[in-house]
Amino acid sequence: EEQDRLLRDQPDQPQNPKVLRIAIIGAPNAGKSTLSNQLLGRKVFPVSKKVHTTRCKARGVVTCGDTQLIILDTPGLTSPFKAKRHKLDKAMLTDPWDSMKHADLVLVLVDVSDHWTRNCLSKEVLRCLSQFPQIPSVLVLNKVDLLKKKFILLELVTELTEGIVDGKKLEVRSAFKHNSSSSAKSPLQITKASAPENRAPGSHCLQETDQAQEGSSLGKSSDMRASESSLVREAQGLKHYGPRDLENRKGWPCFQEIFMLAALCGEEVDTLKRYLLMQAKPGPWEFHSGVLTSQSPQEICDNIIREKILEYLPLEVPYGVIQVTEMWEEGPSGELLIVQNLLVPRKSHMMMLIGRGGKVISKIAQEAGQDLMNAFLCDVRLKLRVEIKS
Repeated sequence: EEQDRLLRDQPDQPQNPKVLRIAIIGAPNAGKSTLSNQLLGRKVFPVSKKVHTTRCKARGVVTCGDTQLIILDTPGLTSPFKAKRHKLDKAMLTDPWDSMKHADLVLVLVDVSDHWTRNCLSKEVLRCLSQFPQIPSVLVLNKVDLLKKKFILLELVTELTEGIVDGKKLEVRSAFKHNSSSSAKSPLQITKASAPENRAPGSHCLQETDQAQEGSSLGKSSDMRASESSLVREAQGLKHYGPRDLENRKGWPCFQEIFMLAALCGEEVDTLKRYLLMQAKPGPWEFHSGVLTSQSPQEICDNIIREKILEYLPLEVPYGVIQVTEMWEEGPSGELLIVQNLLVPRKSHMMMLIGRGGKVISKIAQEAGQDLMNAFLCDVRLKLRVEIKS
C-alpha cells in the first residue's frame, strides 16, 4: 500500500531538481541487473548466471540531493530465434527499444570475461545504437576483476570503440610484455589528451588495479616490474554513423566515455555513479524520493523466486515454470506471509524442482526468503508448492 501510494502521488520536488534517464543495454548476462542493484544500493532486480533473467523493463530510482537517476533495467537484447527458444514474451524484443526512446544516456555493458563475445558488440546492440545516434552513449566494461591479463582491456577498448572516443582518435602505445607474470598485477590507466567540461572529478582516468585504489597512476615503481600502456586521444572530427553496414562492424565509434568496473563486487561503481550524477540536466523528478523501484512488491517477489529457479534447474527447464501467488498477507507480528505455486509442464520437471528429499525446493525457498527480507526490510515466511500444469 505504501509503495502504491508513493507511485501514485505527485513526486516531492527540490528547489532545483535535476534528472537523468539511463538505459542499460547489452547482451544477455552481461551484468545489467547486477550493475543496477549496485547503483541502487539494494537488490531489487533479479540476477542469475543464466541468460534472460530479466523478463521485462523495470525502473530503479536513485535520489541524491537534488538529483534523480532513473535506471531503465532492460532485458538483454536478443533475436526472435533465441526468444522463441527460451519461450520469451514478445516484450523481451521490444522493451529495450522502448527504453532507448525515453533515455537521456545509454550505458552499453560488455562482459569482458566472456572471450567468445567480448571482442565485438552484438548485432542487436549495434542496431539499437545506430537507431538512436542522438542519445549519448557510454561503454562500460564489466567483470574486469576476472581478467588476469589486463592488457587485454586495451585491445578491447580499441576494438569496441573502433579507435574513437568522444570524437577523438585513440592512439595505442604499448610496452606490454605478453606474459602472465607481468600483466596480471600491473595497474592499467587510460589517459586522455583533453577532458570534457562536465566530467565528474576523478573520472577522467579509467583505471583498474588489483588494489582498486582510485586515483592511482601508471608509473614505474621500484617494487614492481609493471608493463606500461596508455591510450592517448588525438583531436579528430566525429563522423556520423547510421544503421548502414552493421554486418561488418565490430564496435561503435560514438561513445563519449569508457568505464571499467566489476559490478558484482561493486568495484569502481561509485566512480560511474558520480559521473552519471554529473550528467543530470535540470528537470522535474518523476518519482517520489522514497521510491526505489517502479516494480510492485509482488513483481519483486516473482523475480527473486524465478532467479533461484534459474540457478537450480538445468538447461531450458526453468523457462517453462509458471508462478502463481496463492497468498500475500501480513502476519500478526508484521511478518509477510507468501505462498506461491510453481507450475511445471511434466512430472520429470517437478521431480527436478523438488529434488531428492525436497532439498532443491527447500533451498530455493530459503534463499529467496532471505533476499525478500533484505528487499522489504521485514521478516518473510515463504512457502513454495510444485504442481504439474493441468
